[in-house]
Parts: sequence; structure tokens; C-alpha cells
Amino acid sequence: MSSRFLLPLAVAGAFCAASVLPAAALDRHVRIVNDTGFAIVEFYASNTGTSDWQEDILGPDVLPSGASVMINIDDGTGYCKYDLLAVFEDGDQLVKSDVNVCEVGTFTYN
Repeated sequence: MSSRFLLPLAVAGAFCAASVLPAAALDRHVRIVNDTGFAIVEFYASNTGTSDWQEDILGPDVLPSGASVMINIDDGTGYCKYDLLAVFEDGDQLVKSDVNVCEVGTFTYN
């Protein structure tokens, strides 16, 4: 192959790699703050557009009112936008849709 074809191909490849790398390298750690007056007993984060809430991230733990926890929301897919579901001790549920966890460092329920 001649160099006049290789150079544009190399430039296009570098452009594609540069546009993919930043999203893959973004931090998906989010501090969840509970300022509601009720303990959060379950917490879920699923890719926006997914019809399944995955597993309860808190597991057997709870997040008391006035407390916070750092959660790694990275599920290995490379997505940044997630829907968040908090289930409270009184049975109420709060859903926040389309949260960009690559840009948000703290998310507060109040």
C-alpha cells in the first residue's frame, strides 16, 4: 500500500482512538448523600435505557439519613448515563433518570 493511502488511514485511526479513550477513562465513583430523614435500604444504578435494575448496590447495608457513601457505578460497559433508584425504610422510592455519573461527583437525596 502506498504512503498516500496509509497516512489518511493512520490519521482516521488516531481520531477514532482519541474519541473513545476519554469515555473509557472517566471516573464513575459517585458519593451518594442521604439528607431525607429516612434510611435508604436499597440502592440501584442501571444504564439509562435498561429495563432491569441489576442488584442492590448496598446489599445488606443501609444508608442512614445524614450519612453518605462512595459508590463505584462502573459496570464495565463504558456508559456514563445511569438511572438511580433509592428505596427508603418507609417503602417510598425515588428514581432519578439519566444521571451522568462521569460528570457528577456527588448525588444528594433530600
